[in-house]
Formats: sequence, structure tokens, C-alpha cells
Amino acid sequence: MALRFASLGSGSKGNGTLVASGDHCLLVDCGFTIKETERRMARLGLSPSDLSAILVTHEHSDHLSGVAPLARKYGVPVYMTPGTLRARDIGKLPRLHLIEGHQPFSVADIHVTPVAVPHDAREAAQFVFRSRGSSLGLLTDLGTVTPHVEEFFGDCDALLLEANHDPQMLAQGPYPPSLKRRVGGAYGHLSNQQAAGFLQRVGCDQLQHLVVAHISEKNNSVALAREALADAAERVANCIFACQQQGFDWLQIDKRDC
Repeated sequence: MALRFASLGSGSKGNGTLVASGDHCLLVDCGFTIKETERRMARLGLSPSDLSAILVTHEHSDHLSGVAPLARKYGVPVYMTPGTLRARDIGKLPRLHLIEGHQPFSVADIHVTPVAVPHDAREAAQFVFRSRGSSLGLLTDLGTVTPHVEEFFGDCDALLLEANHDPQMLAQGPYPPSLKRRVGGAYGHLSNQQAAGFLQRVGCDQLQHLVVAHISEKNNSVALAREALADAAERVANCIFACQQQGFDWLQIDKRDC
């Protein structure tokens, strides 16, 4: 079966992305309770007992809070950077694998490349997945798109990309000034315009799927994100906007023709 992916939910109230190939399935981040994770996975036809591993991008609660309880209940291996491990006391894990030096690794036939990103976390990583002749990039929770990021994420067959906030909404919104500076800063989150600029620079004609994700419920709207990314969306075979409550259903990535 081809590489495919789906979302349990995307936003500041909890994140979780499933990446599957053949009989193996990875969960990237888990910001939900065990019960809620089980419910959301069931909606996608899976149980946590089907997971081959959990990968963690960074230590913020909307990405990490459910990882250790889920791993302990179901005995799932966890992969994270040493910095993420040191940043938060999450207790004992059944099987812990440290991502050393952001070196690529494999879980069954899914090949994973961790990519360092600028975010206000101890040692944040995002991921590129490759399996069965296709590739998927998960790119959220970064304040700046660096040349290093563009090098790794510019040639994916499918991409889940953050468009967190609209700068004007953020400036006029309810957050205190310090949080506004953090979200909009170089180590915060990508704006709609930053996401659009990234796609313009690297090109997106090769994308089978573009999923616009981590859209703030207080500082953005799907309508504003859609407007900012309209040019890119027209060039992609399938463009969707992920939501906090429903995430999105399975998307299959076909093998690239050589």
C-alpha cells in the first residue's frame, strides 16, 4: 500500500498526524488524552495498538501531552531529540529512541529524516518521510523558513504546511504583547504570507497534496489562509485546510513517475 497520511487534529488545542505505509503506522505528536486519541484514531479506522512508533517534534503541550500516557498504555516506541527529552519531565517510556544529530532513521519501510527548525523549543524537529517511491513533508511550528528547511522540504510529493496566523489579526487579537511577539517572531509560527512565500520559492507543481495546517482559531481564519495561498493552491492537485476538531481523512501519495 502506498504512503498515506491523516490528521487527528491540528491546532493549539492538540496535534497528531498519522503516517502509514503497508502494515506500519507512525503517529507524529500527540496532544490529546488517551481516550480522545483512541476516539480520533477509531474515526480513521485504527487503534493505538496499530502504531509502530510515536515521533515527537518538540515539547509544547499541544504536541507532547498525550505521548507518554499513550506510549505506556500501548507499549509504543517513542522517538525524540535529546533536547526535547530534557525539556519536560514526562516520566518513564517503555522504549525510547533518541534522534541523535538529526540523523535519518527507519521504522520498518518508512524512512524518516528529522530536520532542525527555528522554534521556541529546546531542540525542535520536523520530518520528511519516504516510502515506496513517494515522500511526505510535515512542516509546522517554526518561525522562519531557513535555507536548510527549503533544502529538505522543497521536493516533497505531499506537504503538510503551517499557516498559523494573519499578522493583522494577531496584532489586533486578544493575546498579550509578549505572546504576540513570540508567535510572530523568528522562533514562533509561520504566517499565511510566510507559508505562501515558501511555496513560491520552492515551487509546488510537483505536490499531489498540500494540507494547510495549524491554523490559529484566534489569530487566523480559513478564509484568510485560503486567500493568501490561492496562487499555490491553484497549482496543486489537491489542497485542503486542516481543522482542530476533525483534522483530515486519509490522503494517499502515489509513487512518483521517474
